[in-house]
Amino acid sequence: MSPLKRIAYFVSLPILLIIVWWALSFGSTNFFVPKPIELAQTLWSTWIGDRFFDDVLPSLGRLTVGLFFAIALGIVLGLLIGSTRWLRNLLEPLLEFFRAIPPPVLVPLLMLLIGINDGMKVAVIISGAIWPVLLNTVEGVRAVDSVLNDSCRSYGIAGFARIRYFVLPAVSPQIMAGVRQSLSIGLILMVISEMFASSSGLGFTIVQFQRNFAIPEMWSGIVVLGLIGLGLALIFQFVERRVLHWYHGLKEITHDS
Repeated sequence: MSPLKRIAYFVSLPILLIIVWWALSFGSTNFFVPKPIELAQTLWSTWIGDRFFDDVLPSLGRLTVGLFFAIALGIVLGLLIGSTRWLRNLLEPLLEFFRAIPPPVLVPLLMLLIGINDGMKVAVIISGAIWPVLLNTVEGVRAVDSVLNDSCRSYGIAGFARIRYFVLPAVSPQIMAGVRQSLSIGLILMVISEMFASSSGLGFTIVQFQRNFAIPEMWSGIVVLGLIGLGLALIFQFVERRVLHWYHGLKEITHDS
């Protein structure tokens, strides 16, 4: 697909939705639904300035740190648990128990244990974003081809070399699938943690706008969150294409044949 065609596919639906939104809101006096032009002006005046540095950047910093540790811990622990059968059998009930707990309910507990600070907000993000990566990594290691595994053992490939050159490439599609899920979960938990206990950040500011009936400003904060989610998706696609270039190439060859 040509670059121009990709761009056309990318922007066509958003443009269509904006046109429909403008048509439906034309002549409307509804206080709770701003018009597209009004929202665009509010977005610029509200978030381009001091609030970008006071609220947006701190939120992005906490999100980045939380996702980094969630992904790193998920991969390391997933490789360890997935490669050790007795450890997997021992921890599986415990992992399923903690995975079933909704991360937002941990916010009051983490507030008591860690305190109301950035560390608590990062811990909230980690507590929810780690599970897709961890569980996908464990399942990926379990599903490694037994014939290839035996071949590695026969050739004496063990330890870090086995992890680096055999296990990680084999489970990388499952890991990337878990990372994709963890990005959206991390963004949701970033907002929730700031709504509960914070004096800055996107979640806190959006709630303040809502409480003060600053409706266009509240909508503009929601748009900012959507743009951050879009940015995360684009970054993920860029990284995934390079990490899994061999995998996508193999799929194309298989599909063509």
